[in-house]
Amino acid sequence: MPGLAQMLQYEKQWLRDDVRAGLSVAAVALPVAIAYAQLTGVNAAVGLYSCVLPMLVYALFGTSRQLIVGPDAATCAVIAAVVTPLAAGDSMKHWQLVMTMTAMTGFWCLIASRFRLGVLADFLSKPILMGLLNGVAITIIVGQFSKIFGFTFDERYLIERLSGAPSYLTKTHWPTLLMGLVTLATYALVKRYRPQWPASMCAMAMAAFLVWAFNLTSFEINVVGEVSAGLPSFQAPVFDLGIARELVVPALNLAMVSFVSMMLTARSFAAKNGYDIDADKEFRALGIANIASALSQGFAVSGADSRTAVNDANGGKSQLVSIIAAVLIALVALFFTAPLQYIPSSALGVVLVIASISLIDLKALWNLRVRDRSAFLLACTTLFSVLFIGVIPGITLAVLLGLFQFLATVMRPTDQVLGLDHKGVIRSVDDSGKAKSVPGVFIYRFNSPLTYFNATYFKRRLLEKFIREPEPVDCIIIDAVPCFTHLDLSVMAMLADLHQLLKKRGIRLVLAGRKRQMLGWFEQAGMQSGEGGILIRPDLYLALKMNQSYKQALAEGQAPVIKKAPEDDVLLHSHL
Repeated sequence: MPGLAQMLQYEKQWLRDDVRAGLSVAAVALPVAIAYAQLTGVNAAVGLYSCVLPMLVYALFGTSRQLIVGPDAATCAVIAAVVTPLAAGDSMKHWQLVMTMTAMTGFWCLIASRFRLGVLADFLSKPILMGLLNGVAITIIVGQFSKIFGFTFDERYLIERLSGAPSYLTKTHWPTLLMGLVTLATYALVKRYRPQWPASMCAMAMAAFLVWAFNLTSFEINVVGEVSAGLPSFQAPVFDLGIARELVVPALNLAMVSFVSMMLTARSFAAKNGYDIDADKEFRALGIANIASALSQGFAVSGADSRTAVNDANGGKSQLVSIIAAVLIALVALFFTAPLQYIPSSALGVVLVIASISLIDLKALWNLRVRDRSAFLLACTTLFSVLFIGVIPGITLAVLLGLFQFLATVMRPTDQVLGLDHKGVIRSVDDSGKAKSVPGVFIYRFNSPLTYFNATYFKRRLLEKFIREPEPVDCIIIDAVPCFTHLDLSVMAMLADLHQLLKKRGIRLVLAGRKRQMLGWFEQAGMQSGEGGILIRPDLYLALKMNQSYKQALAEGQAPVIKKAPEDDVLLHSHL
């Protein structure tokens, strides 16, 4: 329990800031939790349940001092997209499926933590996640327009909803729209004149007060309705195995997106406050928090960037902030749910739209067009896939795009021909002319680990660059440090074929670097090293010094002298 270890080192001077931050986080989390419950399609009380136990659990198991976990717009949108068609209008079945998917998400996170897959935080690149969050936010905003304007969408997908906008607008329920505008105006006024107040809570409180004071339900304004107080009553999900099977892959997608989004938030605030977090432990903490949410009858949680920002802005120093906020929300869920029944659905829609707008950053996405065109295309592909084919297929495509991006980098990496500069330092031969090839020697570097799916490409690239050499070559030196990272029999077979091909032409093949490992791998693969086989040298400098062509060129004054000083080693290895 990393969080508990941090709490045992708690400093008394932090308490005042943590209490203030805890009150602020609870004030922001309370209305958002109720709104996200509506987005997920469950009772408002479920949103409160999803805050309490997960926040307490993360306070013990998390490694971030500022991160606040809780309901998140993207995770709730994903759950709603998966569960709604499976529930077929049965509210109890809908709730049970939400809990089941939440538990599955938690178990996926625990499995990932067990196999130390915290590296997946880097798997979905920032451009892909940027496109995904923009698409999810736009989908949520369009979906909430039905709550704000007082009509019901007949279509499931965004494009169909937008194409039918003119006919939907004619069905506007004006009292509902007016209530939404009052909520929006209250939010704007609080933000303008009392920025330190929780604007979302004030706006929802005003809307609920108006409904209660003037009996606005008589104007057919939809409200949250009765919210059950007290502890959640535990219930075991009752549905067939076939439906549960439909949740497995979406839960994996949800675990992936939730973790990556959480890590972006956690890392940014950890860097700001000068400490590090452990990705594998964060995966575990997220898994335990989701299982805790499912056991307390709640839905999936993730890192909440807005509430984390509120925590940091109010000077929160430790996870005591989460504990304080969770206790306050628990008190509301136990004793003060009666006023919640008057909150209008249109007010919740306005709060969700405002929360979703914070996820939209089309300007940053457009700026990618100048900085990195391939990243811009990835982000746009993810964005439009979410908008056109739906949230779940869009997330699946985003995961596949991340995989293909990684494979493309590994399968088709950069490579260089190396030479010597006038100081005798090995460096890339390029158009700058700072380094020149050594007469009779061809030095090649492949900037990716060699494995079965890029071995053929490695061989082709080496031979393509080799035949372009203007001078005769009788020795090829391969820099083994960046590319020979593990034993792969397909790679060793390719290396043996390359050796035989070069040997027929009277060209020696030398591997430079990882000598002890390479000798062991050669023995396991049954390949010959040394004289008559592939030569293995400890490093590039020694491989070049021991080469006959270099010695001859040095004697004739055609090659610079290698000065293998300690600083040269540092320069070489840092470059590698």
